[in-house]
Amino acid sequence: MATNGTLVRSQNVEETLHRLVAEGQEIGVQVTAYLRGKLVIDAWAGLADQDTGRKVDGDTLFNMFSVTKPFAATALHMQIARGLADYDAPIADYWPEFGVNGKEATTIRHVLTHRAGIPQMPEGVTPELMADWDWMTRELAALTPLAPPGEKTLYLSLTFGWLVGEIVRRTDPKGRDIGTFIREEIALPLNAPDVWVGLPDEQLPRVAKLVNAMPAMPPEMLSPLSLRAMPPQVDLIPEVFEQPVVRRAPIAGVGGIFTTRSCARFWSMIAEGGELDGVRLLPADLVATFNTPRSNSNEPDPVIMGFPVPLSIAGFWLGGKTFSTAAAKHRRVVCHPGAGNCIGFADQETGLAVAIAHNRMQVAMSPEEDTMVMIADAIRADLGID
Repeated sequence: MATNGTLVRSQNVEETLHRLVAEGQEIGVQVTAYLRGKLVIDAWAGLADQDTGRKVDGDTLFNMFSVTKPFAATALHMQIARGLADYDAPIADYWPEFGVNGKEATTIRHVLTHRAGIPQMPEGVTPELMADWDWMTRELAALTPLAPPGEKTLYLSLTFGWLVGEIVRRTDPKGRDIGTFIREEIALPLNAPDVWVGLPDEQLPRVAKLVNAMPAMPPEMLSPLSLRAMPPQVDLIPEVFEQPVVRRAPIAGVGGIFTTRSCARFWSMIAEGGELDGVRLLPADLVATFNTPRSNSNEPDPVIMGFPVPLSIAGFWLGGKTFSTAAAKHRRVVCHPGAGNCIGFADQETGLAVAIAHNRMQVAMSPEEDTMVMIADAIRADLGID
């Protein structure tokens, strides 16, 4: 347990983490919570690597997959707040090559709300090509949308990061890639040094080894659209995302590797209305809109097995009763789950901000069996928050 004058005795959290590890529901797990801008819980348990016996500690790095998307979205919100882009402007205003083949009217808001119509990865993609920013953005710019922009929800499982990231790069006077932008404009100003979207080789020994405990889906149960959005050769599995070439790349939709200490500082900034410890990244009135549901929020998304995705207008998910966001609990809470069932969330009403990471990739079929819910409930119990 880290030492800090604001830390509470997290008895429920520690007991829950150790129980989940002892029962085999988790292998290694790490959790950090902030309350009204102050660190209050910082705990971990289990093994970072079963093969070597390396234990998790507060400095262990974890793949957090789609928990990366809010960092990319925030980078774009920062550019808009600076007057360098506009939500309702066509992407082609900033990225002219994108405005072809039916994408001419696609706006930034269409991307943030996953209604841009291009969830499909380019034909012939491989892990190596996915790590090639120029190849990915060139191929995405040439795609024909599967639905007219704004017409329907088609979750941008992987493509979100390159779409948002290229807009940020094109509007950045310094022309930085999205990984560098996030590091220089978000992570370091927030004193969150272990937010990595593009991991240097020297940090690799700190990363927890993933274990895929997710049930294999029979091919007949996967829709052709899901397979186009997440082709098997670049699926969100250890065999792909533990490759050094992938870890080095700024894959801003799903490639983030964090400690929860650093990740939770980002969510605390959101919970505090865009400012943390005197560092303001976003205007408070803008952050206050982040939990506004997007239009047609209950529309089934064919990319994600036909489930409705509870998205906001800002590129965040919203808490609720669905199995993927139940840890965040309330619909007012902005959050984002990641593949294998990790999560970060921020509640502006209570000031609670949480990041939970682990290395046993799993699927919870109900909130009752969701380990993220168990841990988040323990946090709220320790802090006396509903």
